[in-house]
Amino acid sequence: MTPAEIARFEPPADYLAGRIILITGANKGIGRALALAAGRCGATVVLSGRSEKKLEKVYDALVAAGCPTPALMPLDLENALAGNYDAVTTAIGAEFGRLDGLVHNAGLLLTRSPIEHYDVPTWCRILQVNLTATFALTQACLPLLTKSTDASVILTSSSVGRRGRAYWGAYSVSKAGIENLSEVLAHEYEGNDAIRFNTVNPGATRTDMRALAYPAEDATTLKGPEDILGAFLWLLGPGSRGRSGGRYDCQVG
Repeated sequence: MTPAEIARFEPPADYLAGRIILITGANKGIGRALALAAGRCGATVVLSGRSEKKLEKVYDALVAAGCPTPALMPLDLENALAGNYDAVTTAIGAEFGRLDGLVHNAGLLLTRSPIEHYDVPTWCRILQVNLTATFALTQACLPLLTKSTDASVILTSSSVGRRGRAYWGAYSVSKAGIENLSEVLAHEYEGNDAIRFNTVNPGATRTDMRALAYPAEDATTLKGPEDILGAFLWLLGPGSRGRSGGRYDCQVG
């Protein structure tokens, strides 16, 4: 498939049937939209995020739509310790025995500032959520992912992670780290077609984070989260088996 075909991929109704997929940041924005879309494609979605109340609303929406019964796994990535990650994977292992998909969607922007004036605590918070927590959760999930016959790990990136941009500071650096982490993982599991690692760049999307970054922008000119899910869904399903270490864009052309 071409990059444009992947970006516009529309999965059949059973494309993710029987798969267990963990999505971080599933309480809103792209994570919420992806959770609902994956559920409609037959996946059992493990909903993770900081706000349990918001996750419960996504849970209810999945149940109301007749999707497979999801699971709730609240996790505060900014303050998570080793025991918190272990608790999530222990619970998933006890209930499902494996993990077929992991989508690192949660992210933190907070502020844009020149490096000369960048607040050090803010830098540390962003790196913790966007990069360190992604590493820690992936590491904790690897035993479950390797029990799957076709596992897919997606790390959400950004255009500023592929080329650094002024004033994006820790966010840009964290997403560059995400790109590299995905490549490291893909290289370490090279030759194992049962597990793959790829990054996805959503592009300009109508989300709270985008509004924070560009407060004067007309949000009605942007695509909504539900309109940019093609690459995510394709990578989570059987069509992308064997495709690892790649960079994909949700908006092409």
